[in-house]
Amino acid sequence: MRISAFSVKNPQFTLVLFVCLAVLGVQAFRTIPRAEDPSFPLPIYSVVAVYPGATPAQMEREVVDKLEEEISEIGELKKLRTKILANVALLLVEFEPGVDAAKKLDEVQRQVDAARPELPADVRSVDVQQADTTNVSMLQVAVLAPDAPWARVQEVTERIARRLESVPGVKEVDTHGYPEQEARVDLDLGRLARANVPTSQVIQALAGGNASVPGGEVDLGARRFVLETTGAYSSVEDIGQTVVAGGPGGTLRVTDVATVALRPEPTDELFRYDGTRGALIAVTMRDGQNIFSVRDALLAEIEHERASLPAGMRLELAFDQSHNVAHRLSGLQRDFVIAIVLVLLTLIPLGMRVSLVVMVSIPMSLAIGVFALKTLGFSLNQLSIVGFVIALGLLVDDSIVVAENIARWIREGETRQSAAIKATRQIGIAVLGCTATLVFAFLPLLFLPGNAGEFIRSLPAAVVVTILASLLVSLTLIPFLASKFLRGDDEHGNWAFRATSRLIERAYRPVLAFVMKRPKLTLLFAGVLVAGAFSLVPKIGFSLFPKAGIPQVLVNINAPDGASLDYTDGIARQVEAAAKRQPGIRATMVTVGKGHPQLYYNRASASPSAETADVVLLLEHYDPLHTPAMLDALRAELAQIPGAEISIREFENGPPVDSPIAIRVLGDDLDQLRVLSAKVAHELAATPGTRDVRDPLAARRTDLAVALDEGKAGLVGVPPIEVDRAVRMAVRGLPVGTLRQSGGEEIDLVVALPGPTTPNLDALDHVYVPSLAGGQVPLAQIADVEMRSKPSLIAHHNRQRVVTITADVASGANAQAVTNVVLAKLEHLQLPDGYRWEAAGLVESQKESFSGLGPAVIIAIFGVLAILILEFRSFAATLIVFAVVPLGAMGGLIALYLAGETLSFTASIGFIALTGIEVKNSLLLVDFTAQLREQGMPLEEAIRKAGEIRFFPILLTSLTAIGGLIPLVLEHSALYSPLALVLIGGLTSSTILSRLITPVLSKLLLPRDERVGHLADSTVERAG
Repeated sequence: MRISAFSVKNPQFTLVLFVCLAVLGVQAFRTIPRAEDPSFPLPIYSVVAVYPGATPAQMEREVVDKLEEEISEIGELKKLRTKILANVALLLVEFEPGVDAAKKLDEVQRQVDAARPELPADVRSVDVQQADTTNVSMLQVAVLAPDAPWARVQEVTERIARRLESVPGVKEVDTHGYPEQEARVDLDLGRLARANVPTSQVIQALAGGNASVPGGEVDLGARRFVLETTGAYSSVEDIGQTVVAGGPGGTLRVTDVATVALRPEPTDELFRYDGTRGALIAVTMRDGQNIFSVRDALLAEIEHERASLPAGMRLELAFDQSHNVAHRLSGLQRDFVIAIVLVLLTLIPLGMRVSLVVMVSIPMSLAIGVFALKTLGFSLNQLSIVGFVIALGLLVDDSIVVAENIARWIREGETRQSAAIKATRQIGIAVLGCTATLVFAFLPLLFLPGNAGEFIRSLPAAVVVTILASLLVSLTLIPFLASKFLRGDDEHGNWAFRATSRLIERAYRPVLAFVMKRPKLTLLFAGVLVAGAFSLVPKIGFSLFPKAGIPQVLVNINAPDGASLDYTDGIARQVEAAAKRQPGIRATMVTVGKGHPQLYYNRASASPSAETADVVLLLEHYDPLHTPAMLDALRAELAQIPGAEISIREFENGPPVDSPIAIRVLGDDLDQLRVLSAKVAHELAATPGTRDVRDPLAARRTDLAVALDEGKAGLVGVPPIEVDRAVRMAVRGLPVGTLRQSGGEEIDLVVALPGPTTPNLDALDHVYVPSLAGGQVPLAQIADVEMRSKPSLIAHHNRQRVVTITADVASGANAQAVTNVVLAKLEHLQLPDGYRWEAAGLVESQKESFSGLGPAVIIAIFGVLAILILEFRSFAATLIVFAVVPLGAMGGLIALYLAGETLSFTASIGFIALTGIEVKNSLLLVDFTAQLREQGMPLEEAIRKAGEIRFFPILLTSLTAIGGLIPLVLEHSALYSPLALVLIGGLTSSTILSRLITPVLSKLLLPRDERVGHLADSTVERAG
């Protein structure tokens, strides 16, 4: 331990070094990014194709199949899931964990671009976007305008959005909720007929007049000039002056045969905040930013805009993610303070001076840990803070052992400097081994694969860097401080130390003597306890990630297929009214026609659809006891609303899972899939513990179709494409280009027929189709409009047709148990050849998330074993130390069972961490036993003395760890409280039982001769 001697003998250098590290830590704490949850790139990409007017079957045949064919050629593809609706298709492309996310984005974009020429010309857009935890809105601002025209709402909303985009740290600003303006050319069919001009000629004229061809450059003398051409349209007047036809009778312009004006597009999206209509501005933040700094800058801009709003309009801060972040961080910081107080209380038996020396390790280790965490690129979020809180109870362990040993040497008569060096040398290798085992328990968690591993990574990172920092502090700063401040004037310690010593003498000593005389009986008793604890596993049950516990709840509304926007909005208004009657809901946000902008990192927005609506419930606060009960009451009330599927979804941690119970049925024929999905849905609905069973193919969509009589159309010279164009022009308008306004914004240029923005079936009575023979032919002469039933949804899973039947789990039911019942029922489901079913939802997510835990457990166990073998060079001593692991697991399982928690992902991480935490105590005991035997002490006497002397520091280290974890349990967090429970239960059981089991195993397994061979030799060698 030369580093310890160096730090003691060079106090000036030691002081300057740690002051520097402290300053770096404080600076890192001030500047480290703060966020609600960890941010990390996801190798998941969405491809959204918009094909207005296309049926799901058309989308599948003409768009999706071509896109999937190209995308499936990309290497390392894990899943390709597609949801096909009328007008739109959503492809979710997921790659294997660990790939270069940026590179895969380029590859997906390249393959989409390769497929683009093969897609129909009327496909409006094919957009690629990467899923990113930073895509969640950090701020949502409602621009409320009960009576203002939409053009004014758009103008104000986009002005505010442009201002917010300029704030440093802002990634993107999106606007929602209002119909955008379009340049609309309403044709007068009567004038066109009198002028004998077909509609196609007007369309061609507009397309040609809007073309922009650079004129190039010309030389004129000694100068070169840019030659401007007529260019694209820049105003409505330009459109109206476009020449359609010319001749002896004069020039025919667009204004002669049509009305040109700026009008709102057909409404396909609505937004309300607390019942008032308006628009929504959603702001996302760049990765690596401090959310509070960005929020403050945004609020300053919003206040500036608020003062200049037109009369009748107002701004409301609808959602502020920084409130969630502040709540999490303040709660954890409060827990941190409580943990420090509890740790201080556990240090009382050490005495005032020793306690103060040990306490220095807390701020110093944390400062170094924060600096290291920031350097490694992590943020300060709920998981990294939980890591620091866990580390808080562990980081003083090394300092306690070192300081207590130094104090004992001083009490025995050594000088302060000599005691600091010799005592640290005596215990140093054991401390190093303890820290190594602890780090090895958390180290594999840093490399867990998949999204679950990415999500949890900042927790073990915070623990590892802080524990390594505490090792440095305990071997350098603590000996230095001890050599300056400790005294040996109190030979018997303070009252707490004396009380603990008496407890050891009166309670522990006789119990130890009892078990040492009955080693086999003791081991049998311990084995029965461990077996009994492991028998609780089926009763405890499994789960994945818990609810997020944030004061925002999402209500999804899915109206029947083919429902209008007004119908869906009517359902949403009923949900709004029911929500306002519930206590604890302060406001609502309603988005109709598409999903609400993303509020949580793992819940993406739903695709645009007139049948879709989201109602966001903004709670006063989230209470883990009362909020679920309130939501159950609301759920019961919403179940009385007919005509739509309404589900309440609390946001959850971890990778996205649409529903805990999900069954995929795969096959080719949609009609057969519909029959099979109905059977599966029936089984799910009949299973106790399920609710909100959803079968996407339960109802078929009925639409109108234009049935063309190709014989009649051929006789009058009408091509089918002209029929399609004419129908589109009459119903929605035919896009022919864009109009660039003076501010630089581009809006659609649309040719349409006069009529309401949202036309009815009568619009087809006025449709005339141009004929190749000249003139116009009424649509009714060559086509009929008929009702047709067709699928409303087609889904693919890895390019195969699929239907996914989902269900939620009722409150109080165990998701794992309910899922097992469902799977047992489906084992008897008879499927035709070519059809199969597979479990998705919780089952699939568990396989993906827990798959990485197996290697992590193996690495942790064998890593700790390797360290112990290097420490003792003896399999017997290694087995003695490692035998404490099942004792800790026993306590963790009992703690989960008593608290009513399940074996979740984070609880499982707690068991891995226990491997290193509990081993270190036994390591100290066996190491000291070896040192006593090397001095010539008989085996049993060495075991007893080591047990009594090391009982005190081992008890203190366990109590400090438990004290640091208690606030995490009292927080009642569904995410990290189970982890803390496992650690507390494991530490309690292992601390109590290992003080008996370790001595018993030492008696049975260690050699009895006075010379202890390699074990003692290695100990002497390391101590020297």
